Amino acid sequence: MDKPTVVATDLEGVLVPEIWIAFSEETGIEKLKLTTRDVPDYDKLMKGRLEILKDNNLKLKDIQNVIKRIDPLPGARRFLDWLRSKVQVIILSDTFYEFAMPLMEKLGYPTLFCNQLKVDETDTIVDYHLRQKDGKKKAVVALKSLNFRVISMGDSYNDTTMLKEADLGILFRPPKNVVKEFPQFVVFEDYDKLKDYLKEKI
Repeated sequence: MDKPTVVATDLEGVLVPEIWIAFSEETGIEKLKLTTRDVPDYDKLMKGRLEILKDNNLKLKDIQNVIKRIDPLPGARRFLDWLRSKVQVIILSDTFYEFAMPLMEKLGYPTLFCNQLKVDETDTIVDYHLRQKDGKKKAVVALKSLNFRVISMGDSYNDTTMLKEADLGILFRPPKNVVKEFPQFVVFEDYDKLKDYLKEKI
């Protein structure tokens, strides 16, 4: 008997715009545009972000106010609804629950595994807590141990370990540097072609 399939997909860059890029555009702080597409070391990236927030007296609510105005990428909700009608889908993200919930509402409340922020009494983000290190890969490992066949989708450096671990790894709208470094993954640029491909795989 064939194994049931689970799709494990990244959030930002695949289904919704990058939160930090949107916040960078709102604040005019260029360094906040850096994402895991640019910096492979997530801890270094986040510590740099927290330092910028501190230096500019930016609070959690300032980021949340921008997130409320972010909509899913065009076609993302329709694609996700189709995918969820065919197989189980889990979103594996390095974002934080404090950021993501307004976006989950706009996507129809899919299952989300992500991380948490530490916020003090002044609404200042003072630290972040990963649920576990390399959590995307470990989630795929766990799903495979439960006898699921796993298809993973992502766009950035921090997705590549889960793509390698999955039975099938897909890059969606990745930057050229990621495509060049990871030529083993199939690449798609639009939802319709990805949907056609997945019809043969799920």
